[in-house]
Amino acid sequence: MRDSFALRGALWIVVYLLAVLAPLFALLFGQHPPARNFWTEYSVAIGYAGLAMMGLQFGLTARFRFVTQPWGEDVIYHFHRQISLVAVALVLAHPVILFALRPERLAALNIVTASWRARYANLSVYALVLMVVLSLWRTNFRMRYETWHATHLALAVAAIATGLLHVIGWSFYHRSPLKSGLWLGLVGFWIALLLYTRLVRPLFLLRRPYRVVAVRPERGDSVTLSMSPDGHDGLHFSPGQFAWLSTVSPFRITGHPFSFSSSADRTDGQVEMTIRNLGDFTATVASMPLRSRVWVDGPYGAFTMGRAADLHVLIAGGIGITPMMSMLRTLADRGDQRRIILLDGNRDWESITFREELTDLHTRLNLTVVHILVEPPADWTGDQGTLTVDIVRRHVPPPFATHEYFICGPGPMMDAAEATLAALGVPLAKYHSERYDFA
Repeated sequence: MRDSFALRGALWIVVYLLAVLAPLFALLFGQHPPARNFWTEYSVAIGYAGLAMMGLQFGLTARFRFVTQPWGEDVIYHFHRQISLVAVALVLAHPVILFALRPERLAALNIVTASWRARYANLSVYALVLMVVLSLWRTNFRMRYETWHATHLALAVAAIATGLLHVIGWSFYHRSPLKSGLWLGLVGFWIALLLYTRLVRPLFLLRRPYRVVAVRPERGDSVTLSMSPDGHDGLHFSPGQFAWLSTVSPFRITGHPFSFSSSADRTDGQVEMTIRNLGDFTATVASMPLRSRVWVDGPYGAFTMGRAADLHVLIAGGIGITPMMSMLRTLADRGDQRRIILLDGNRDWESITFREELTDLHTRLNLTVVHILVEPPADWTGDQGTLTVDIVRRHVPPPFATHEYFICGPGPMMDAAEATLAALGVPLAKYHSERYDFA
C-alpha cells in the first residue's frame, strides 16, 4: 500500500510540473515571434510559470482525495502555502528583470498614465503582495480567520484575473488561434477547479447533512460535538483522519478542519469531534444548539496506523490527543492488543482532555499512558516540562528505529518531538506528523 502511495505521489508531482510548464509548451506551437534577448525571454518564461502556479492553487485546495491521499491534506496545504511564495517571487521577478534591462519601463508603474495592459499587471502585483502580507501577518493584524479566508480568496481571484488580462493585452506570444485556444483551455481548467471547490462540492454536501445530537464538555476547555447523519448512512473514516466542519451552509467560504475523536467502528453512523476553545469559531461550539444542522466534508488525511510495527508510540500535545483517541477507541472496539505507548503533554493536571477515559482504556488495551506536565502540582512524581530524549529513553524501549511514531499537537511541540526522535536515530519514514495550521 505504501509503495502504491509513493508511486501515485510521484505521478502527481510529474502532472503538477507539466501543468506549470503548460503555458510555455503552448508557445512552442505555431508561428514564433522574432526572438529577443535572453533576459527578456527568461523574464517572460518565469512570469508565465508563476501565473500557472497561481492558477493551480485552486486545485491544491480542491480536496481531491485521490490526489491528497499519498501525503495527507495537511502536507498539501503546507505545500500550497510555500509554493504560493515561489509563485509570487516568479511573478515579481518578471517586471524587475524588464526594468533592469530598460529603466524607462518604470513609467509603467504610474497607474494613471500607463496602458491598460500595464495597469492590469500593476493590479495583479498589488493583489499578490497584499495577499502575502495578510497571510504571513494575519495574527499581527488581529484578523479573524473567516475574514482572512474570504479576503484571501478574493485577492487570489483578482490577482489571477488581472494577470490573465495583462497576458491577453500583451498578446506578443499567442496571436495565432491555436495558441489562443490553448490558453483559453488552460484558463477554463482553472475556472473549473474554482467552480468545483466553491459550487459542485458544496452541492454534494448539501444532500448529506448531519444533526448535532450532543455537546459534551471535556477537560482542557474543550467540547465534544456528536453528530448523527440526517437522511443518509454517514461516512466511513480511518482512525486518525479529519474532516472539514461547516455550519449554516456548505456554501460558506470557510470550513474548519477537526480530527474525528470517535471510534471508526461505530455502527450508528455518529461521528464525534473534540474541539478546544482557541477563539474565533471554536469559541461558538459549546453553545451550538442541539438538532442544528451541520455538514461534514471528509474523511481526509494520511495520519493512520497503516504499517505493522513492534510498537506504536503516540506523542500528543494538548488537543492533539484527539486523533489519538480515535485510534485508541477503535483499537479497543476491535479488541486489538498491539502494544501502544502514549506520551501525552499538557499544561497541568486539570487540563488533560480525556484523562479519565485514558485510565479506563488502559484496562481494555495493551496501553501505557505517560503524562508530561508543564506546570505539575506540588506532589507530582511524574515527568514534567516538555518531551526530551531522556523522557523517551525512560518510557520507550530500544531499538527506537523499529517503532512507529505518531505526533500531533501545537507546532512548537511537534518540532521539538521530531527533533527528539531524530536525535534518537529514528528515520523520517518511521514517524508521522499531523499539522492543522491551514491558514
